[in-house]
Amino acid sequence: MNLLLLGCGKTGALVELVARERGHQVRVLTSAQNPRGAGLTPDILREVDVVLDFTTPQAVLPNIEACARAGARMVVGTTGWYDELARVRQLVEQSGMGLVYASNFSVGMNLFFEIARSASAALRHHYLGQIFERHHATKKDAPSGTAVVLQKIIGEAAGQEVEIISFREGEVVGMHELVLDSPHDTIYLCHDAKSRRGFAAGAVLAAEWLHGKSGFFEFPDVLKNLTDEGG
Repeated sequence: MNLLLLGCGKTGALVELVARERGHQVRVLTSAQNPRGAGLTPDILREVDVVLDFTTPQAVLPNIEACARAGARMVVGTTGWYDELARVRQLVEQSGMGLVYASNFSVGMNLFFEIARSASAALRHHYLGQIFERHHATKKDAPSGTAVVLQKIIGEAAGQEVEIISFREGEVVGMHELVLDSPHDTIYLCHDAKSRRGFAAGAVLAAEWLHGKSGFFEFPDVLKNLTDEGG
């Protein structure tokens, strides 16, 4: 496939590497070349199968809007824009484009979400819950998009909102902990990313799955359909 990568930070660079390893052609568009989505012209997007966005919360919405105007498919790994989800879903459905988004494209993290959904039943048995998330010192959003999604999953499953406590330190790739505490025992659930390569591999997998499809999807939709299809 022909892929267009927006954002050439630490994760974006790995997305490019993994995509090339899997035989895809990758073009990178930097923030200087694409101010407020201006570089995403119909001529450029005409030759692109999927756009992958790993930019910033300020840049991602103009990028989505530009791709929607052109009907270009997108994989969005940028977080910090989820208060606009309803508007983006409507934009995607009206444009006929395809979009997959995730707070975290790690397969392991998405399995962690399902484990946390089951464990949140403890809150109905008088346990107290907290989410702790740790990321590198340069991460721009706090709490992380992954922690916010985890909080939402638990809230939907247990009918209670749990507190998120964020830490920004050193070069931590990403650690998320769910602690469920009672006077009698404590449950600790933790996902600790060893590198960003897992995020990159999941994003490329999502792009491969999205090729030729239209609609608004989350990464678990990709994983479920790959399982159903035997992929």
